[in-house]
Amino acid sequence: MVGICSDHAGFELKQFAIKWLEAKKIEYKDYGTYSEVSCDYPDYAHLLANAIENGECYPGIAICGSGNGIAITLNKHQGVRAAIAWSEEQAILSRLHNDANILVMPGRFLTTQEADTIMNAFFSTQFEGGRHQRRIDKIACK
Repeated sequence: MVGICSDHAGFELKQFAIKWLEAKKIEYKDYGTYSEVSCDYPDYAHLLANAIENGECYPGIAICGSGNGIAITLNKHQGVRAAIAWSEEQAILSRLHNDANILVMPGRFLTTQEADTIMNAFFSTQFEGGRHQRRIDKIACK
């Protein structure tokens, strides 16, 4: 099941992403927010990150205005590799080389057509492994 969250600035694009998941018959769980009322992205990022870490969902989609704040918060969690993607190529490389488990999109800067392309790329790309696994193994703080 895919986990999804946003803040108020990402809410509109999150609604598009939910329709995208439904059209592809992909199960999802919405961790909020549930409206465009101003809110704090960490409140929803932590819910999604915890769900990724405990195996409740995989992968995830997170959206805020720039993508930065929500990505920073998500990546505070040891079991999360959240990658901001502004393009198809970034989405592919985030999975192929970084085994990203949360796709982060900047809600204020992407059209729904761009988001469609990015999500297709993210969800259809598998981790390459090999030398990239060695690098991922070095990410966690000890």
